[in-house]
Amino acid sequence: MGWKALHRWLGLTVGTLAVLLGMSGAILAMDPVQQAWNAPAAAAAGLPVSTLVERVAASIPGAEEIRRLPSGAIVVFSFAADQPQASYVDPANGQVLGPWQASALPRWVKNLHRSLLLGDAGRWGAAGVALAMGVLCASGLVLLLRRMGGWRRLVARVRGTLAQRIHVIAGRVVLAILCLTSLTALTMSASTLGWVALDNRAEPEAVSLANGKPDMPGAQLAALQGLAVQDLRQLNLPGTTDPEDTWKIVTAQGQGWIDRYSGRMLAWQDATRAQRIYDLAVVLHTGEAAWPWAVVLGLAGASVLLFWLSGIVIWWQARRLAPRIAGNTPQAQADVLIFVASEGGSTWGFAQTLQDALISARHRVHTSALENFQTTPATRQVFVLAATYGEGQAPAHASGALARIATLKAGHVPVTVLGFGDRQFPAFCAFALALERTLRTQGWPTLLPLECIHQQSAQQFARWGDALRDALGEPLVLAHAPRIPATAMLTLTARQDYPGADGPATAILRFIWPAQSAVARLRGHGLARFAAGDLVGVVPPGSAVPRYYSLASGWEDGFLEICVRQMNGGLCSTHLLGLQTGGTVTAFIRPNPGFALPRSRRPVLLIGAGTGVSPLAGFIRRNETRRPMHLYFGGRDPERDFYFAHEIQTWLGEGRLTSLQTAFSRVPEGGGYVQDALRRDAGRVRALVAQGAIVRVCGSRAMAQGVSETMDTVLAPLGLSVSALKDQDRYAEDVF
Repeated sequence: MGWKALHRWLGLTVGTLAVLLGMSGAILAMDPVQQAWNAPAAAAAGLPVSTLVERVAASIPGAEEIRRLPSGAIVVFSFAADQPQASYVDPANGQVLGPWQASALPRWVKNLHRSLLLGDAGRWGAAGVALAMGVLCASGLVLLLRRMGGWRRLVARVRGTLAQRIHVIAGRVVLAILCLTSLTALTMSASTLGWVALDNRAEPEAVSLANGKPDMPGAQLAALQGLAVQDLRQLNLPGTTDPEDTWKIVTAQGQGWIDRYSGRMLAWQDATRAQRIYDLAVVLHTGEAAWPWAVVLGLAGASVLLFWLSGIVIWWQARRLAPRIAGNTPQAQADVLIFVASEGGSTWGFAQTLQDALISARHRVHTSALENFQTTPATRQVFVLAATYGEGQAPAHASGALARIATLKAGHVPVTVLGFGDRQFPAFCAFALALERTLRTQGWPTLLPLECIHQQSAQQFARWGDALRDALGEPLVLAHAPRIPATAMLTLTARQDYPGADGPATAILRFIWPAQSAVARLRGHGLARFAAGDLVGVVPPGSAVPRYYSLASGWEDGFLEICVRQMNGGLCSTHLLGLQTGGTVTAFIRPNPGFALPRSRRPVLLIGAGTGVSPLAGFIRRNETRRPMHLYFGGRDPERDFYFAHEIQTWLGEGRLTSLQTAFSRVPEGGGYVQDALRRDAGRVRALVAQGAIVRVCGSRAMAQGVSETMDTVLAPLGLSVSALKDQDRYAEDVF
């Protein structure tokens, strides 16, 4: 069982009990806080216990025990008229401040936390839950590091659904604390259940020897004179009816017995190592004597409910996306094998599309997980669809697949690899690249070179399908239709057209959406809230495949704006560019958190070419705080494709945009390409990056690659690179 499966099933099976212990622990954590808040004056630092005894004896003649609570308050236990009493005492003068009562926190909460209200059997159950929590924490740490891409990226921006982000962010904050509480709970249970004896030594035969002299006053006892009140836990005074009774002191270091007549230390027992460990575990687990830590423990305990709820949502979402491959031929009879490595489950949908297309072409196809990689005598083609997880790792279920494939003897069957990943991560499709290298090194042939799909693009997948069709020489169409969320109807209200003289036409389209009630949004109907840089998925008529466009506006702007360029044979771009004012489209929002700008005052370098300026324009439009923003824009001709030119000039005047550098490749003295503008401005670019600038790049893949290479050259004197900036979450690309 892998870490992910272990984490999932422990959470599902013991999660409810963990929530009970977590919430009851959060309530119990209030006790040290309440004690510290309500406790009367704490003992003055350095006050000798002998002085405290003298003051207590003067005000409470029948005192039998003096106890220093974890809060620092002094409580004296005594008898008055044969009635037991417990009183708070001011150590400064020995005066009684008021009666003391044990915490009013309901006993059943403690019983619930310690034994699940089931007595001794429940203590075993609580210990088992503590052990399960420890394993959950350990497995959670492994999964957290995998997801974030290692220790170096542990504090990087979290991507994924809302439930995933909550789960990961909460884990980063309290995982270590929950692990500590699990460990300390097990330590305390080890004593309670008898696994470990804290002190199995017998008490020494220490008795006071009557010599006819009166009791030595406590103020004169040398052992008490050398002991500070802040180090005292408990002091038992000798009883008046037993002449052999002794003074007994208890501290964190041990316990001792003092002759009541001579003041001589009769015996001393150092605290055992087990006792010291147990005492530390109590403080760390309960927050006793450290109320700020108790507050932290309370919040950590309450977070267990948050973990459990978000974990349930993540599990349910994953279950909905679990692979259900239809039409599988038994592997031994299939002439085409498809192997899948997928972390979130979406890659299985592409596998199903590929399988359906191949079946339509009269192939017998078997699809399975990558860890089952092998060929049979009937195999003629093998396809591997591999997603990359974290910092270049394989998805959890396929963690051992690469090593296994490396041990297999190469066959004559072509094995073609198709990678899936996100260019926002430095290790884009790294696992697919590792598979490709291993297969070729082993000697496996291939039908097509490695191709990498960015952000599950159905368009890229379809283009790869065209190449596959040509290579196979068979009719094959890969029309992948991902699951589409709830859509809304958008109405075109305005458009700016840019006719292409020697290229496709382009237009900036502005839409509005119908008013939506809060109930409709809650139920998932209508348009989700969005920000500049997010993506809008437009579903053209007669197609189930959406086309994604970067947003040049945010929800607060009151409109949705995109820049659309005519694509050769593009169904969606043709439909959009053919719209007239009042026309409608069906669309939905897809968040793009990896490209969003973090909230800070650090400067921003915006680099875009052509329609890639669209999300960058959205960032500038929403720059109401006048954060320093510097735009580098590349186009062909300022008269034909300087998109958002009027708005950009307005934003410069308003201070939303700090500076603008342009480069146009098709006009004399135009300055070449956008990367040429970066080279000309290298000193300024370096200075901004040295100040901590955030970099966002949007445009074609070739443009992004050129910018990346130029930035590496420009940043070399600083000892920085694009890869280093990506590791710091300061450089992100939106590539199409």
